[in-house]
Amino acid sequence: MKYNEVVVVEGMHDLERLKKIYPSLDVLITNGSEIDKYLPTIIEASKKREIILFLDPDYPGERIRKILQSHIPNAKNAFLKKDLAISKNKRKVGIEHAKENDIIEALERCLSVVENNDLITIKDLYNLGLIGEENSSKLRDEICQKLNLGHTNAKTFLNRINMFGITVEQIENALNKL
Repeated sequence: MKYNEVVVVEGMHDLERLKKIYPSLDVLITNGSEIDKYLPTIIEASKKREIILFLDPDYPGERIRKILQSHIPNAKNAFLKKDLAISKNKRKVGIEHAKENDIIEALERCLSVVENNDLITIKDLYNLGLIGEENSSKLRDEICQKLNLGHTNAKTFLNRINMFGITVEQIENALNKL
């Protein structure tokens, strides 16, 4: 991981967890639902440094990711599978609960938004069996895991693969490896 990036996380515990792994890393927090209070600082940082969004794999984390992505469209995205971010008592989900090697892998595999003129369509997803079939959800989850896209529904899957410039061929290759 390069240290010229600023990683955005939800809370102080996430920040503390990342600092244990990467002591020199610059980390900003959204303080969960108080995103509006911290948004100007994060936007200002994005004008000078690359931003990596590394948010909890739950509904509030995805909500915050969407807000930040709308204001910082060129932000990189790091995803952690939900089952890798569950607390020992199985009651909480968060980056702070993940193992060190899972955090390192997620940050090393972060995805950049690309301009993509060859967009994948809903029809492509139907043809690939990723929507409209009985096992489509399971297939999408497996593809998301292989391509490091986080957990998605069909609409979010389509948005993310296009946002990150993933091609039909890449999806077909991932499907062939299942």
